[in-house]
Amino acid sequence: MRIIETSTKKKYSVEILPVESDDYKNIKKDRYFFNWKTEKEEEVYKLRIIGSNDILGLVSIERIPQEWRLHIRLLSVSKENKGKEKEFDNITGNLIAHIAKIAVREYGELACVSLKPKIQIAKHYIEKYNMNVTGVTLSIEVPEIIDLINKYDKD
Repeated sequence: MRIIETSTKKKYSVEILPVESDDYKNIKKDRYFFNWKTEKEEEVYKLRIIGSNDILGLVSIERIPQEWRLHIRLLSVSKENKGKEKEFDNITGNLIAHIAKIAVREYGELACVSLKPKIQIAKHYIEKYNMNVTGVTLSIEVPEIIDLINKYDKD
């Protein structure tokens, strides 16, 4: 998985790992838009450039096995990676693809990933990640999940 530095188009390999308890000391609301300490009891992953300790994105998930689904509870990029002036691109796509890979590994062809976006960003998720409106949530299933994984996981 890679992210792209927007100013130079240079690609950086990233890793997505479980957040450790010590990480919460550096995950502040002013940089990541949410109080991530409320997610401490959840399954939370961080994205960082390989060789760096700087967390560029975070995602928290809930497993719903009776529906063959992983639900994204919370997803955020760091402040400097949001909007048109962002430093790196593809952070969100890589985080969603990572969750999609977990869903496929656990549920195979029945895998589903869902999230409940803020209204102003829903269109973006539909257009960029090929998500479908499913009630109050957006979701993606196989075969679109496979397309998403192939787009972001090229290593």
